[in-house]
Amino acid sequence: MVGIRALKKIWMDGRLVDWADAKVHVLTHGLHYGYSIFEGIRSHDTPKGPAIFRLKEHIERFSNSAKVYRMKLPYSAAEVERACVDLVRANGVPAVYLRPVAFSGYGEMGLDPTKSPIQVAVAAWEWGAYLGAEGLEHGVRATVSSWVRMDSRSLPPQAKCAANYANSALAKMEAVVAGYDEAILLNSQGMVAEGPGENIFRVKNDIVSSPPASSGILRGITRDSVVRFVADEGLSFLRTDFTREELFTADELFYSGTAAGITPIREVDGRPIGNGRYPITKRLQKRYDDAVRGRSPQYESWLTYVA
Repeated sequence: MVGIRALKKIWMDGRLVDWADAKVHVLTHGLHYGYSIFEGIRSHDTPKGPAIFRLKEHIERFSNSAKVYRMKLPYSAAEVERACVDLVRANGVPAVYLRPVAFSGYGEMGLDPTKSPIQVAVAAWEWGAYLGAEGLEHGVRATVSSWVRMDSRSLPPQAKCAANYANSALAKMEAVVAGYDEAILLNSQGMVAEGPGENIFRVKNDIVSSPPASSGILRGITRDSVVRFVADEGLSFLRTDFTREELFTADELFYSGTAAGITPIREVDGRPIGNGRYPITKRLQKRYDDAVRGRSPQYESWLTYVA
């Protein structure tokens, strides 16, 4: 993890503004009550110039999150997509992480967010592999968190809302303080859900599996890409619940996410996973890398090029 290096511009409420001028009031409603939705998207350098990976799918999820939270966005999906493209072009940096965010702004305090205006912004910054370049190559050490993934009866896990990530932050901090790289959260039924900011996959006897949406996960865009890669590799895939002990007995485990990419898990709670070689994970990593960097015509429809 590294600090953010300021780029030139941020798109905010319909226009490009200087990085230093993208500010909100201290009484911004979303700051106090977590009424904010967001996305994490990546643009990569390709032989045809900068390309944003699965932009339409990300903005569709952004719109769906707003719908779940009764948030009336003042911009259409097409306008937010165009803002992302314009921002990459304006900053002149091809490989960036993009953060569209919508939140209840400065208006009235109190729990009801409908009394405050909805603001929308898109920021971008240079961000390497979230769990580190070494983790991508050699795998990360994970621990099963004592914090439980929030239940759909308390907060909707399918919406990418800022409030949900207080749960993630607690799990992440607990893991890091204990000397691990990342956490794994179980759901309220004691089944594996996901990482604090990643989905999780298990490989056993050449069958790739991932917890279903009903387990309380976020439907990851990278997760969806991995499911396609698994099919294209001729492997079997299952959406199925699995237990904590089935983590320990996996042949391979890996995280997936826009920030983390596809990152192997080499150890869970002191137990080494498989033989440490990750053959299937590495095959999927290569497909992902080729797809996002425009080296695979098979997945080119997932790229939005920045002219």
